[in-house]
Amino acid sequence: MAIEEYEHDSLRCTRCSFCKWIPWESMRHPDFMQGCPSASRYNFHAYAAGGKFNLALSLMKGRIDYTEGFSDAVFRCQMDGSCDVSCKAVQEIEPLQNMQELRIRCVQDGQGNPSHMLVIEGLKKEDNMMQAKKADRGKWAEGIPVKDLTREKAKVLYHVGCRYSFDEELWPTARAGLSLLMKAGVDVGIMGRDEACCGGRAYEMGYLGELIKFAEHNREVFKAAGVTTLVTPCSDGYQTFKVLYDKVGQKLDIEVLHITEYIHRLIREGTIKFTQKVPLTITYHDPCHLGRLAEPWVHWKGKEVKVLGQMIIHDPPKKYRRGANGVYDIPREILRSIPGLRLIEMYRIRESAWCCGAGGGVKEAYPDFAIWTGAERLKEAEAVGAKAIVSACPWCTRNFIDTVKETGRKMDVYDIVELVSQAV
Repeated sequence: MAIEEYEHDSLRCTRCSFCKWIPWESMRHPDFMQGCPSASRYNFHAYAAGGKFNLALSLMKGRIDYTEGFSDAVFRCQMDGSCDVSCKAVQEIEPLQNMQELRIRCVQDGQGNPSHMLVIEGLKKEDNMMQAKKADRGKWAEGIPVKDLTREKAKVLYHVGCRYSFDEELWPTARAGLSLLMKAGVDVGIMGRDEACCGGRAYEMGYLGELIKFAEHNREVFKAAGVTTLVTPCSDGYQTFKVLYDKVGQKLDIEVLHITEYIHRLIREGTIKFTQKVPLTITYHDPCHLGRLAEPWVHWKGKEVKVLGQMIIHDPPKKYRRGANGVYDIPREILRSIPGLRLIEMYRIRESAWCCGAGGGVKEAYPDFAIWTGAERLKEAEAVGAKAIVSACPWCTRNFIDTVKETGRKMDVYDIVELVSQAV
C-alpha cells in the first residue's frame, strides 16, 4: 500500500473533527471525552487524523514539501487508533492506515524521525528496540528451569518481547508469567538470547522493511522449534504476531495468544486456582495493542467505483475494522475472579480507551509527551476512585511507572500477571 491508495479517503474526509473525540455514545464525563492525545496536547488540526489527511494529500499533489512542522505533526502521534474508531462511527474511511502509510513515505524519502533512526540502528545491530546487547536478552529468565527451544522441543513458546527482556524493573512480571505457566503444567519453552524482536514498533515508526524482515525470520524460527502456540505478555508483540504479520502476508500458522487469554483458559480448566485475597481497589487500562488494534486484519481486494459520478463505493463491499473485536472481556473476567479485588471502570474504556502514551515511537522520541498522556490517564483513574491502575502490556506499565515518578501522583501500577501471581 501507499498514501496514494488513500487519496480518495483524504478527499472524502469532511474535517468534522470526530477523530479528536471518543464516539458520542461512549462519552460519560465532560472531562474525559477527548480521544486523540496529539490533538488534545498540541491543539492544532494538523496533529489530528483529519490534519494528517490534509498533509498526505498536499504531499501527494506536490503542494507542500517536508518541513520541521510537517514531521512534527506526523511523528507526535501514538498511532493508538482512537481516531480510527471515532471516524468510522460517522463514515467509512481509513485514517489510521493513511497515517501509517504517511510515516512509511517519510522514512522512504529519508525524512524519518532522528530519535527513531537511532532505535532502528540498534534494532538492525542487536535485534531489539531497546538499544541493548542481544547477548543479554535471556538474562530475565536466569535461574528458571525452563526449556530452551533452541535445543529442546515444547508445545508452547513464551515470547516476552524487547521491553520485558531488557527492562530489569519489569523482569519480575516476565518471570511471574512464565512461572504461572510452568506451575500449571504447561509444556512451555523460551528462545532466551535467540529471541528476536517482533518488528511491530519499528513498523509503527514507518519502517515497513523491518517488520517484513522480522516476520520472515520469526516464521522460520517458530516452525523449526515445532511449537503449536505462541504466548506473549507483551500487547505490542501480540498485535504484531496476530495482526500485522497477516497484514503483510506473513501470517503465522500457529495459535497466537496474549498471556491473559492463556491464563483465562487455565483458570477455566481448573489448573490455575485462586487461594489468596488481594484487597485492592483497581481500574483496568485497555492497552491499545490488545484492544482496538488487535482486531483481526481484514483483507480486501477490489476497486473503488463512483456511483453517478459522485459517491464512492467498494466492489465487492469492503469490511472495516472498527476496534470492537479486541481482547476486552478476558482481562476483566480474570480481575473480577480474584478474591478481594474490586474493579472500577474508567470513563474511557474498551475501543474508546485513552492511550497510555508510549505507543508509536512517542516514548522514544518525545518522552515529555508520553508522560503528559500518561498523566491524563492517571487523572481519570483517580477520578473514579481507583488506588491502582492495572494493564496488560509492559509499555503501558513502563510509562505509567515513569509518569508516577515524574508527576508525583499517588497511584500504584500493576500488570495483571502480578495480581494473578499474588492470588494463586
